[in-house]
Amino acid sequence: MTTPPYPEGLDRRDLYPEDLERPGLVRTGRSTFVRPIRPEDADRLVAFVGGLSRATLAYRSLGPVVRARDDVIRRGAHVDYLDELALVALAGDEIAGLVRYVRDAGDPERAEVTFTIRDDHQSEGFGRLLLEHIAAAARARGIRVLEADVLADNSRMINVFLGSGHRVETGPPGQILHFEIAVDPQAPAVARAERREQTAVRRSLRPLLEPRSVAVIGANREPLTIGHEIVANLLRGGFEGAVLPVNPRAERIAGVQAYGSVRDLPGPPDLAVVAVRAEAVPDVVRQCAEVGAKAVVVVSTGFGEAGAEGRARERELARFARASGMRLVGPNCMGVVNTTAAARLAATFSPALPAPGRVAMSSQSGPLGLAVLDFARRLRLGFSGFVSVGHAVDVSTDELLQWWEGDAGTSVILLHVETFGDPRRFARVARRIAPRKPIVAVHPGPADSAAGSLFAQSGVIRTRGLQELFDVALLLAHQPPPPGDRVAVITNAGGPAALTVGACEASGLRVPALGEATRRTLRSALAPHAEVSNPVDLTPTATAAHYRRALDAVLDDDGIDAAVVLFMPPLADKPDEVAAAILDAAAGRPEKPVVTSFLGGAGVADLLHRGDLVVPTYTFPEAAAASLGHAAAYQAWRSTPAGVVPDLAGADAERARSLLARRAPGPVPAAVAAEVLAAYGIAVRAAGTGPGPDAFLSVDADPVFGPVLSFGLTGDYADLMADVAHRVTPLSDRDAREMIRSLRAAPLLDGRAGGPGVDLTALEETVLRVSALVEDVPAIEALHLRPVRLLPPGDGVVVAHATLRLTDNPTGGTPS
Repeated sequence: MTTPPYPEGLDRRDLYPEDLERPGLVRTGRSTFVRPIRPEDADRLVAFVGGLSRATLAYRSLGPVVRARDDVIRRGAHVDYLDELALVALAGDEIAGLVRYVRDAGDPERAEVTFTIRDDHQSEGFGRLLLEHIAAAARARGIRVLEADVLADNSRMINVFLGSGHRVETGPPGQILHFEIAVDPQAPAVARAERREQTAVRRSLRPLLEPRSVAVIGANREPLTIGHEIVANLLRGGFEGAVLPVNPRAERIAGVQAYGSVRDLPGPPDLAVVAVRAEAVPDVVRQCAEVGAKAVVVVSTGFGEAGAEGRARERELARFARASGMRLVGPNCMGVVNTTAAARLAATFSPALPAPGRVAMSSQSGPLGLAVLDFARRLRLGFSGFVSVGHAVDVSTDELLQWWEGDAGTSVILLHVETFGDPRRFARVARRIAPRKPIVAVHPGPADSAAGSLFAQSGVIRTRGLQELFDVALLLAHQPPPPGDRVAVITNAGGPAALTVGACEASGLRVPALGEATRRTLRSALAPHAEVSNPVDLTPTATAAHYRRALDAVLDDDGIDAAVVLFMPPLADKPDEVAAAILDAAAGRPEKPVVTSFLGGAGVADLLHRGDLVVPTYTFPEAAAASLGHAAAYQAWRSTPAGVVPDLAGADAERARSLLARRAPGPVPAAVAAEVLAAYGIAVRAAGTGPGPDAFLSVDADPVFGPVLSFGLTGDYADLMADVAHRVTPLSDRDAREMIRSLRAAPLLDGRAGGPGVDLTALEETVLRVSALVEDVPAIEALHLRPVRLLPPGDGVVVAHATLRLTDNPTGGTPS
């Protein structure tokens, strides 16, 4: 195979691949910054090589130590980023590790790779991290195998290769061992990388979320200022570590000794909270790095929200922090909270501090965070943790997910997400966590957007707004998700019950008739005029005892999965007794959720708390029904077998790549597009109209989410009804199945609308083959199949026409 093309007239050396600039974490939890080498790194490279021990140089040169001249070393900073690529991992402003590949001129799918790690950073995990980065970069540049020669006693490097999870072949034993590492993503390699990442993330976030000491730079003597309230909240929240205010003009702040500067602190703080003017932040963060701080929270504003210059400043701030081994939250955030006994951390200026609880939340908006904490307190919704990530230039939502994944005190995770740093990593992490801990998110984009598809594929519960986010959290924090979608409604007023039934049906729930045995029990236990079908109408004269008997009966019904209890206080006395009856009944069947709506009642939430037992209550029953609907859909998702990305027989990635190699960016001739699809078992040929509707399949590269696959029926279904389903690649077999069946027009496909339906098995396989093609050939920018003839079951599908367009940037870099 030949190498991917560059845009015509653009020299390779002008194409610096910014996409390869990535923050990284090594095994110890230390932060680093990995990026391609640049010509201006020449002196840095000389210093790096000059600091290597004789033993390290011997391992690198596979024998006698011969130090290269400085001019030869400097030439190593000049690469073309395609046939030769070098990545450096930075520690501060110095190189901690270097990996380089050089493509084999005789076989462009192979490259020789070498690793060099500075002596004082060996055994920290830099080699494994750099292998993951160089393997991904090589794969994107058409390289399939990395070759390395290693001295037989270089056990560290040997263990990196053998423990990577990649398919590794070794040559015959001898003084020098030859390794061939296949860079195609193998399941073991992905799994091991995920485990390494999870361990490193948790270690790196511990100084942020469980610090032993906190410095507040910009602390203020005046109450109600940001700098003062952060110090006051740390003390008020019961933080047991050292609180270290920094202010050059104060001796004490909030009763605690203050220090004139960061350099005057008695020791390196685990966490530094920065609340100074934007122009002073870089120098303060630099001082924090000098004294050995491990994490920084920047609450200051004046960065990305201030325009392009501010965005550049915050990116540089993040690069510096990561290269210095620090994690950074913000800027433009309101701080971090961890109420667990191990932390008792309230490093925030929020006037409302949450009570301890089992809900954790990440918010990308600082001002929104203030409202969230106040609202949660009024709901009596306790938090285990809250992180306002602000502009999220370093610590990301998916990293916080991994922290809370391992936190025994967190059972529900809430997300306010405006932008995604790495959507694919988010999806991978969320899909791993969601079966065990529900993730509830609010996002400003439309429901049918790429973000909506990402949430759906990952099992994330997406809500329409913040009120609904907290409604769902209130249920899942205190009650189990329902085992099914069958709901009983108990009421003392008919009107609200009718509204509740409609809200349940609109939320995907059913309100079925109760079993005959249940109805008999209710007739004998309730007033003569009570309605005992479903809803169960106890009439306005109902007592607490009636509520208890009715709720006991419906929860004992095997045909009911959850109950909504309505109570109109003006129609009956003693709401406290009714609340107690509901709690008693709910305690008897803890596997079925119970929610309530005490319409017009004040202070009812307090009545429905008894120790660890809490029955959620909502002002209006529609919110109760919507929350149950989300919880039931979540339970159905996690009860369905997980999907897999299947190996597809006959898919020939090498053939597809060779057909597109050296082709210019832009549209590809129709005949070539047909050959590329044929390499993946998708036939393109003329075909008459099928017995059913025609469909289309398209893939377009989203600048944030990558390839997004769309499916729908042609004509009015898509054009007028916008009945189109989207998924982010790669798709699993479950994704393909759910995508097709999510259309409102799906009954036309599966026969429910009459007729035999279409060959859904063949359609699902075609979707999976298209997904695999665009994953294996990243040079494809767009692929449109229209029309796709849908034939009867057993007859397959036929693509009648296909168009394919190549990106002008196959390696993902951007011209500089």
